[in-house]
Amino acid sequence: MNEDEVRERAFAMPLTSPAFPCGPYRFFDREFMNITYRTDPDRLRAVVPEPLGLPEPLVKYEFIRMPDSTGFGDYTETGQVVPVAFGGRSGTYQVAMYLNDHPPIAGGRELWGFPKKLASPTLRKETDTLVGTLDYGPVRVATGTMGYKHQSADAETVLAGLREPNWLLKIIPHVDGTARICELVEYYLEDITLKECWTGPAALEFHHHALAPVADLPILEIVSAVHLRADLTLGLGKVVHDYLAR
Repeated sequence: MNEDEVRERAFAMPLTSPAFPCGPYRFFDREFMNITYRTDPDRLRAVVPEPLGLPEPLVKYEFIRMPDSTGFGDYTETGQVVPVAFGGRSGTYQVAMYLNDHPPIAGGRELWGFPKKLASPTLRKETDTLVGTLDYGPVRVATGTMGYKHQSADAETVLAGLREPNWLLKIIPHVDGTARICELVEYYLEDITLKECWTGPAALEFHHHALAPVADLPILEIVSAVHLRADLTLGLGKVVHDYLAR
């Protein structure tokens, strides 16, 4: 394979059989259970990088079931998302994400900078309750529960939240171990078809784990919960701040 062929074919590793295909990436019947809680403001500031601002000490803990997606297949994801502000706009920042499928781990980290790690999350119905869990190895790290479809949520409010900008801290090391890329990346969810959205009573519990430290942002008060299902496209990103620029 000559150098021109390498340049033409290079997309992701390995060169001859990339870990994930080219996008765009479309998700069908993507199901969310998002539980928003109030946390310790000092601990939250310690994990959210400047220049992102923190309007309130809130965290959205997400359980996401993705049964049908182009390129990534069938998987489940969970993690902590923080409402933030940047450049006069409101949006969210992803602190950490845990999922059970290699292509979206590799693609998410390499393309956008999603902070993804391999674990075992679930989101399922248990009679009258929606249940989300996160296991890291054999250890239960998080459990969320919500009353199943108790009350309709306001669709316009839910859609407005889905359409907000999202920010990620993309870090890729150099071969000498120093940072080669350290950037704030902005992306959007696109072509959203909201199929249903619900609210109701919710509860959330964390257990401390050295490598899945969700409990480092403690739960002081449950603020709200939403359960929704939608089709959407995960848009590609753009760099809005370079931490290595001089």
